[in-house]
Amino acid sequence: MAERGLLIVFSGPSGVGKGTVRSEIFKDDAHNFEYSVSMTTRPQRQGEVEGKDYFFRTREEFEDLIRRGEMLEYAEYVGNYYGTPLTYVNETLDKGVDVFLEIEVQGALQVKKKVPDGVFIFLTPPDLAELKERLVGRGTDSAEVIAQRIERAKEEIALMREYDYAVVNDQVPLAAERVKRIIETEHYRVDRVIGRYTHMISETDAAKAAVRK
Repeated sequence: MAERGLLIVFSGPSGVGKGTVRSEIFKDDAHNFEYSVSMTTRPQRQGEVEGKDYFFRTREEFEDLIRRGEMLEYAEYVGNYYGTPLTYVNETLDKGVDVFLEIEVQGALQVKKKVPDGVFIFLTPPDLAELKERLVGRGTDSAEVIAQRIERAKEEIALMREYDYAVVNDQVPLAAERVKRIIETEHYRVDRVIGRYTHMISETDAAKAAVRK
């Protein structure tokens, strides 16, 4: 009996380094999970690749997918939509492969309602001063947008209680290692593996009954 893969939901405030930590995790090929590329209506930044960093769509295209029920989750953040295509996620999980979602907090809370047995990991900055410094250093946002992101970060950090784990991104390699350990541990939870053993016992009992006949 094939076991369904884990849905790993990874999120945190803008500028905390989600993409950098995720890239560090995926540098190591010794894993059995796939990165689910999110979709967004925000402009494509220099160096970003369509289908690798995001699927870039117009607002009209995104809203059409919402109407057709083809998004696992979606959220509007600082004037742009972000979301996760549904079909790809289900097909991958059914193959027994873990799916790694890097999404905004609003979207993560939507997913939790639909997939409560997912693994929810919140990436935190060491403190808000460090977060602001990272946002400024990124050089992609105006002072006004940075101020909006800091205020939003305060709200999102308060929602950390909705997650299973909190990982501090003080050093990228350490944060990536912490996340990988969490995922590995989740695969050993009894409530995730009990079905395999219940099925094994049932098959054994059925085989014995057939022999007695």
